[in-house]
Amino acid sequence: MKKAFRALFVLLFFWLSLGLYFTNRLMYMKKKDEELILKREKEAGRYNPDEFESLPKRNVDIPSPFGYMIKAVLVEPHETNRYIIIAHGVTETKINSIKYANLFIQRGFNALIYDHRRHGESGGKTTSFGHYEKFDLKTVVDWLKKVKGPNLELGIHGESMGAATMLLYAGLLEDGADFYIADCPFSDFRDQLAYLIKKDFKLIPGLLLPIGEVLLRFRDKYSIRHVSPISVIENIKHPILFIHSQKDDFILPTMSKDLFEHKKGPKMLYLAANGRHAQSFNENRADYERVIDEFLQKYVNPVLPN
Repeated sequence: MKKAFRALFVLLFFWLSLGLYFTNRLMYMKKKDEELILKREKEAGRYNPDEFESLPKRNVDIPSPFGYMIKAVLVEPHETNRYIIIAHGVTETKINSIKYANLFIQRGFNALIYDHRRHGESGGKTTSFGHYEKFDLKTVVDWLKKVKGPNLELGIHGESMGAATMLLYAGLLEDGADFYIADCPFSDFRDQLAYLIKKDFKLIPGLLLPIGEVLLRFRDKYSIRHVSPISVIENIKHPILFIHSQKDDFILPTMSKDLFEHKKGPKMLYLAANGRHAQSFNENRADYERVIDEFLQKYVNPVLPN
């Protein structure tokens, strides 16, 4: 009896320890070195410091509803009411958003880039893969509309976690932009975690997810089940362009396909031939820009680049 009790105790202790490790990995996911991000983008030619510094812009501190500052940069080279907000992916910073901002600046938009909570210069203690981030995005949108007026022609571009955050914002809180570009989003966080548990941990998801969900509710006060863009995608009425690399093995392209199928109303889907996760722009730049132009021509009627 004692041996059985001891074995059960050891099993429960191991299960709890695994759950704590799992939730730590989520809440405090290791971020990329910010200097390395800067170096990577500069060496790839996607960020030119002199060119960026020459643009009319200002640093902005936007108070998050969770008590920290969201650090942003508002870039305004054009006399226009056209704005794009860029939401970066997990482990990145707003430096990674500059290439997308430049793409839209070339098309007559002003741009706002910002750091998610616990990333870059922004505050916040944990990463929640869109749950808390969607409220911060709403705060950013509200701030921009308050400062620039309600009659903006506004788009939001999100990459990876930023794309999921954007879809959760639009589907759960308010469909507050005129168009959205979702680059490699996950459709459901629980499904995404189940895939990664099998792929990286080599475990049966049903053994780890239940304890992970309980601990995450206790430790970070939200449920994995509520981080589900596909469950709210039908609430988004404005146009969405879904982008995904066909070779993405971190967030599978089937997730963007599923989101596209469930989205009602105006939508487009572009599956990039080259690159893996979050590399559609980097590895397919000409096609990426062509699809952006087709989407804007069809749904936004933009000022095209010279």
